[in-house]
Amino acid sequence: MSVKITEKAALEVVSIVAEKQIVNPILRVGINGGGCSGFEYSLNFEKDDFVPSDMDTVYEQHGVKFVVDKKSDLYLEGTTIDFKDGINERGFAFENPNAVKSCGCGKSFQA
Repeated sequence: MSVKITEKAALEVVSIVAEKQIVNPILRVGINGGGCSGFEYSLNFEKDDFVPSDMDTVYEQHGVKFVVDKKSDLYLEGTTIDFKDGINERGFAFENPNAVKSCGCGKSFQA
């Protein structure tokens, strides 16, 4: 499996879905060009009427359905998405074995 989500991250997604009352909760996991290291991670919810295309891989773990496009899947192979809830750090964290360099905030990487 290319991308994994921890149970803690899944619980946070479920909490966000409930808070925002999202009807068809499908999380889009991906990368975009940019950030201070070259690529930045992206997490967004798809629209209610979203239908995955041939370019998407659909995953479901811990009750959370998410999609990754083929381009992002190449860079995210083996990545685990976790949720940090500490004093110094709060938010989703990507543990990406393909990243050769990451920025200090953890939101961008170089492959």
